[in-house]
Amino acid sequence: MEEPHVIYGVHVTNRAAQVPNVQGLLSEYGCNIKTRVGLHHVDEKVCSPRGLILLEMVGDLATCRALKTKLANLEGVDVQEMVFGHD
Repeated sequence: MEEPHVIYGVHVTNRAAQVPNVQGLLSEYGCNIKTRVGLHHVDEKVCSPRGLILLEMVGDLATCRALKTKLANLEGVDVQEMVFGHD
């Protein structure tokens, strides 16, 4: 049976304050992150303090969910999960 596709949306409301914590966790679980995409508003006048990170996860689901829990426990970080099964 094929593993489900697990995607996490990580909304960071204070990027400057949480960068070290978020980056540390992403590095710790780096072998379970297949794809990582960062989105935030930036132009020549402004760099938004908020950002969104999309993570495509691989490997043991319990390990992936441990990352989700640790990220969600950080102040100013919200994590949403999408799971796509295979029929």
